[in-house]
Amino acid sequence: MNVSIVIPTYNRKPILEKCLVALENQKLNKNTSNYEIIVVDDGSTDGTSSWIKKNKANLPHVVLFEQEHSGPALGRNLGVIKSKYEIIIFIDSDLIVLDNFITCHVDQLLSFWRKNNKKCFTYGTVINTSNFLYPQSEKHKIIDTSFAYFATGNVAISKELILSVGLFDTSFSLYGWEDLELGERLKKIGTKLIKCPNAVGFHWHPPFNCDQIESLINQEKERAKMALIFYKKHPNLRVRFMIQLTPLHILLWQFLCLGGIISVDRILPLLRFLVSLRRHRLALEILRLPLNLIYIKQLTKSR
Repeated sequence: MNVSIVIPTYNRKPILEKCLVALENQKLNKNTSNYEIIVVDDGSTDGTSSWIKKNKANLPHVVLFEQEHSGPALGRNLGVIKSKYEIIIFIDSDLIVLDNFITCHVDQLLSFWRKNNKKCFTYGTVINTSNFLYPQSEKHKIIDTSFAYFATGNVAISKELILSVGLFDTSFSLYGWEDLELGERLKKIGTKLIKCPNAVGFHWHPPFNCDQIESLINQEKERAKMALIFYKKHPNLRVRFMIQLTPLHILLWQFLCLGGIISVDRILPLLRFLVSLRRHRLALEILRLPLNLIYIKQLTKSR
């Protein structure tokens, strides 16, 4: 089989470099003949496209496409349309993979296809890390566990299947939900999720600091707006729970934030103290409490 890896990217050049080097160092087996790495530069202003063109000799599998800044949904769609091969692997541009990444996905897919049909996709392991120099040294943690059905950080699927259900909905122009919405369409036709734990990707993000708070708040507000688009397309109970549009979730986050007493402004001194102690991860997890309440309030406000 042949594989097209689709990667939309926007202003992530330093980590994208590591991502592409890891993908160029893949070890193939008898089930995988060839692969291409389709990078869709979504209007980056950090020299991403220039770097790829300049280093083309070291990136023989990379095929570059450029578009105006329009979001990851449009970028992934372009990647699928331009892809040459039978299997599509979606990853994010801040994911660094092991050298058996492609073969793990392909072997798992082919095993199912031979016994059943192509109505399935494989879901790899994503380990979150803030270690830029050695991301692969990070160990799997409980908080790395995901219960999402179709998240494009690390999945492989038949190109034929994804085209049959339609591509990503580009009305999701802000942050969030476009991959899970496509997953809802896949679920409706009975597509099977197959865990592929050995297809490991290390999802890098910079260590939390308090300068990120404003952008994280804006991200939650955008996520709430996109959640309502998701629910409008699929007004069922499962999606309501996914986007937390239930009285239970409203009460839960009100309770956990003590009716709003735990707010971003009030915990800011604590966050700064934890960051000073290099407890970045703990600070971010504490911040998620009021961030989720902000999301819930925006969700009910915009409804």
